Amino acid sequence: MSLLEYMLLAGSSLFVIVDPLAAVPAFLAMTPLDTPAERIRMAWLASWVTGGILVVFAFAGQFIFRVLGITIPAFQLAASILLLLVALDMLRAQRSRVQETHEETHAGAQKTDIAVTPLAVPMLAGPGAISTAILLRQQARDWMQCLGLCVCIAAVAVVTYWVLRLSAQGAKRLSPIAMNIAVRIMGMLLAAVAMQFLVNALKALRYDFFGGGPAAG
Repeated sequence: MSLLEYMLLAGSSLFVIVDPLAAVPAFLAMTPLDTPAERIRMAWLASWVTGGILVVFAFAGQFIFRVLGITIPAFQLAASILLLLVALDMLRAQRSRVQETHEETHAGAQKTDIAVTPLAVPMLAGPGAISTAILLRQQARDWMQCLGLCVCIAAVAVVTYWVLRLSAQGAKRLSPIAMNIAVRIMGMLLAAVAMQFLVNALKALRYDFFGGGPAAG
């Protein structure tokens, strides 16, 4: 896989699982009394906390795997199921409880500042996004692709900030129909990413069982 192909995979995968568009309704619902300026500040903080968490988990993944004795195929299988659950909820134009629960949204509405929790974690940098970042780091073949992953995470953080910023400034002009269409399209893309993780895991397991070599870990 070339650097460009890897970055396209990483950027698209991370964007659809972080899914800032789907977080907009909860973001606005949790900040009903905040001014646009306050919402923009929270959007900026939440976006960069999200990016930082994804970078940390992406590069700590190998250490975590070694400590817990987890192989890459096993993690890919688990991540594919997790991502598929999120994708199915997105196809129904609803926020997945894997990314946030009703209790977390309600608790956020009671907080003075919801930027770090629950907006950044777990709404944006939830289990699905963290799993995706770890798997993408495992697929990186050299330091250039590792750097490309960092660039993709930073780009997703920037896009997330602008999505939340625009929603903070023009909350009354958002079209629920257009938002639902966008969420469903991203859900389809995310389902495809989940299936690709599953295919990769099955290929690795087949090699392990029938090819005589160990699965990557």
